[in-house]
Amino acid sequence: MADSHRYRVGKDIVENIQKSYSVHQQNSMPDLVLVGGGHSHAIALKMFGIKPLPGVSLTLITPALDTPYSGMLPGHIAGLYSYDECHINLSRLADFAHAHLCIDRAIGLDLENRQVICANRPAVNFDVLSIDIGSTPATISVPGADEYAIPAKPVAKLLECWYELLQSVHKNPQQPIKIAIVGGGVGGVELALAMQAHLQQILIANQKPIQNLEIHLFNRHHKILPHNHDSVQHQVKQVVTSRGIKLHLGESVSQIKYINEELLAVKCELGLVVECDKVFWVTQASAPDWLKTTGLGTDEQGFILVNDTLQSQTHPQVFAAGDIATMVNHPRPKAGVFAVRQGKPLFENLQRIILGKPLKPYIPQQQYLSLIGTGDKRAIATKGAFTLPPHPLLWCWKDWIDRRFMKQFSR
Repeated sequence: MADSHRYRVGKDIVENIQKSYSVHQQNSMPDLVLVGGGHSHAIALKMFGIKPLPGVSLTLITPALDTPYSGMLPGHIAGLYSYDECHINLSRLADFAHAHLCIDRAIGLDLENRQVICANRPAVNFDVLSIDIGSTPATISVPGADEYAIPAKPVAKLLECWYELLQSVHKNPQQPIKIAIVGGGVGGVELALAMQAHLQQILIANQKPIQNLEIHLFNRHHKILPHNHDSVQHQVKQVVTSRGIKLHLGESVSQIKYINEELLAVKCELGLVVECDKVFWVTQASAPDWLKTTGLGTDEQGFILVNDTLQSQTHPQVFAAGDIATMVNHPRPKAGVFAVRQGKPLFENLQRIILGKPLKPYIPQQQYLSLIGTGDKRAIATKGAFTLPPHPLLWCWKDWIDRRFMKQFSR
């Protein structure tokens, strides 16, 4: 009985929500608003299409018509997947879920009046709100990074810059190119390997030496993948160094300096300076600044604190999932695998809060399988202390998992 009480929406909260419905139900339906088109929301929308909630107005607010699937994005950069293969069509998904689609960017919340403040349209009313807007790389503390580095998120901007770089190399394959990637986590490593694989293919196709391409990977920690087990650190470091990527460990980038229109300088605290053509920024995730002004309870990085039911600790009518959420009782890395797993419990609890039913707790797994692509149709498999070296069969396994996930959104 105690566990049931722990996870039950307080009676006063349910009554307040239901009262708000009864006040305007004659003129309008209860408003369930989803902000962001992340993995959790994509799954929830799919499930709303399969199991709709009659009498509820569902709205999706997102700045783009499609959303990238993180599991296949490095493969797209490596030239192994097309754009459509690694993006979820949110317009089609919203139609399937019978949701109103607002193409706009949320910039604030009025929690007292239950409104989402948008950049380019009037505020959107909500009775229940869910937020799944992902995260952004932290660049504020490094001079020149905001101005000259290309952040890994938003992905649309990253891909725009990447396509421009590909076009430039296609046109001038004889031109030497130097790329710097700041961040030695899984995201930075996969990006480095994927970019190298694709650009080297272009050089080989044009009969140019692959030595024309130079990639530098910076990490302020003295180990690559510092938050992962030693076994996977060893395998990844071996792959990166064997591929000729220049690894700078224990080097904290302190400045990105403009030299001229074609050249930048990456400066480190210990004095290392590397000149390069492009700088890609894939550091520790952070939350957008506007969340800090909403009144929602957040952690030190600005991520929304949620309990086991994925509800905000401070505002139970607000839910959050994916990278933007931090589970108070079960903190986990900001990884797509957790966002995917949160989709179903988020959907179930959104339905339950509207129906006035007790919510269900969700406890994420402590260990999870991670398949790290190496850009060359191979992958490293790791779970806890167990790691398998890169192999084509592991890539086939990863490819099958990713394609199966995306297939559910193509129907």
